[in-house]
Amino acid sequence: MTGVYSHPVDPRFVNRELSWLDFDERVLRLATEPGIPLLERVKFSAIFSSNMDEFFQVRVAAMKDQVAAGITKPLADGMTPSEQLSAALVRVRELAARQQRVLLDVLLPQMSREGIEICSWADLTGEEREHCGRFYEERVFPVLTPLAVDPAHPFPYVSNLALSLAVIVRDPKSGEERFARVKVPTVFPRLIVLPASGRFIPVEEVIEANLGSLFPGMEIVDAVAFRVTRNADLTLEDEEADDLLQAVEMELRRRRFGRAVRLEVEEGVSSAMLEVLVDEHDLEPVDVVMVRGPLDLTCLWQVHAIDRPDLKDDPWVPVTAGRLAAAQDADRSIFSVIRERALLVHHPYESFASSVEEFLSQAADDPKVQSIKMTLYRTSGDSPIAQHLIRAAERGVQVAVLVELKARFDEAVNVTWAKAFERAGVHVVYGVVGLKTHAKCVLVVREDSDGLRRYAHFATGNYNSRTARLYEDLGYFTCEPEITADAAQLFNHLTGYSRDVDYKSLVVAPEYLRSRMTDLIRREADHGSSGHITMKLNSLADVAIIEELYAASRKGARVDLVIRGICSLKAGVPGLSENIRVRSVLGRYLEHSRIYRFANGRGEGQPLHLIGSADLMGRNLDRRVEVLTPLTSIRHQEWLDHTLEVLLADDSPSFEMRADGSWERVGPTMFEPHPQRLMYEWASDQQTRRSLRPS
Repeated sequence: MTGVYSHPVDPRFVNRELSWLDFDERVLRLATEPGIPLLERVKFSAIFSSNMDEFFQVRVAAMKDQVAAGITKPLADGMTPSEQLSAALVRVRELAARQQRVLLDVLLPQMSREGIEICSWADLTGEEREHCGRFYEERVFPVLTPLAVDPAHPFPYVSNLALSLAVIVRDPKSGEERFARVKVPTVFPRLIVLPASGRFIPVEEVIEANLGSLFPGMEIVDAVAFRVTRNADLTLEDEEADDLLQAVEMELRRRRFGRAVRLEVEEGVSSAMLEVLVDEHDLEPVDVVMVRGPLDLTCLWQVHAIDRPDLKDDPWVPVTAGRLAAAQDADRSIFSVIRERALLVHHPYESFASSVEEFLSQAADDPKVQSIKMTLYRTSGDSPIAQHLIRAAERGVQVAVLVELKARFDEAVNVTWAKAFERAGVHVVYGVVGLKTHAKCVLVVREDSDGLRRYAHFATGNYNSRTARLYEDLGYFTCEPEITADAAQLFNHLTGYSRDVDYKSLVVAPEYLRSRMTDLIRREADHGSSGHITMKLNSLADVAIIEELYAASRKGARVDLVIRGICSLKAGVPGLSENIRVRSVLGRYLEHSRIYRFANGRGEGQPLHLIGSADLMGRNLDRRVEVLTPLTSIRHQEWLDHTLEVLLADDSPSFEMRADGSWERVGPTMFEPHPQRLMYEWASDQQTRRSLRPS
């Protein structure tokens, strides 16, 4: 975190929102890493833009709501909500300017040398202008709708993240000037492919060059591209909703009309035009982000998609877990593999399709399977897993699915699947009132030759076949009686009514996770220098847990943290956290698994390893249903230990937190060998060896 603030701050904590922006800065840094292929660096610039969109839609919107509500109580780091918002907006403008410099001064020149160009209208040849003219006449013009503003036509509503042109036209006879808005259509790709391979032009440039066709007989005085970001968070209170499904659908319709929180506009916009855009969207000058170059760089995904393997990462084909591959060769079911011993899979190094999808596919078709229960937080619109569940229900299997309707930005997909499940006869529930169900688990009950047996799958990531190819996650299959009995208790709690459930193995939030984490941290603290806590998380922001980690450090226990995103803890501060190290690893995959290791968690010198979906944030500990499951197999513990060792190695290209809360790039200059490459190679080698082991 950079910057000097005039208000007192608590030096023990990093502001959560500014830490989020620190993560986004690290993502943007990958766009300049010399060891990353060019088009992958272009991709990271697109990811940064998408992250910024989410930050404004959710976090800035929430900060503005706090300020509007008159909340002045200082946050954990000492900032008031108003100070936090001001600091965040300053930081955002710095990052936006940096992204523009990276694009214009680094990426575009390098792309041009490789024959890839994003052109302006002035750059086009005569042949290319003719091509764009035909495209405009045939594809663009028919779907454009100019919306003028005058006494009979109020200022048009601009939807969230929609790209538009603001136009001033003049009547040559009367001299009267009018404002008009032209929305850039999304029914075709944002970048028009030009006849020469590798050359593109943004569609708004083509529209602007042909504005005369939309306003015949008028003079085009000015035209500028702009984009509005709105509050996109749901304000649903499910305690007050009689029908949660209906309430979510209503909130999704309302989301379109969320309050504006950001205006992006082309640099060089006239003061008169800017004043209109700011006033009509009820914004302040501080909410404006001036953009040099194209707006909305998520369009760079289209550039990344071109067929240039020489400018992309070398492909890593997911391997099938060795025991599963051997079972397939022997025509054995996945249930027979799990019954022999528990199975740990590491995605996307190991295939999601041949493990998780296959598990549910076989469960759907197996005549011995009697019931399937599952939590569904995020999934894709064409989810094979959802289709397997529907097929099972239609076959007569008792299927119960907890669909989390409030999974942010996936609400519409989840509503659609919930309705499809109900039509197929699936028992659909929407979770516990007042809590989001974030846990990732499946429970299958099967009639084996020696009686009923439960088979369970626990995951650190979502049951989403698309993101499973991009997110690093862990999955655990087991039929251990104690763990699967806990899973049965969990599902009964989620679908029915219960209180004070006694779990023998699983650590479940919100009832037990906070107290269990506190106890385990304190146990390591009591071991002094022989205490060692290792955690791999997405986010660490809970103040009480951070205080416990500080206390453990002061007692001499080592604390190693691998945190991808938000980290409100400060590492390496003398007298506070000198025994704490924090590292952030970013790469071709999104590090998403959560791993907890306590060196003395099961007794003196006996480590406890837990995996699950929970980060150490207030929402995970207190306002969500979360599950951590222990891994007791020595082989599985060794896998987790090796994963953590690779991520924490001194020669690993990564980012490390300094005592002032800033982040420093460490490791090899060329970004290789990257921990994810080492893990893929190791996983591939391990699977070859596993397939040769006797059962």
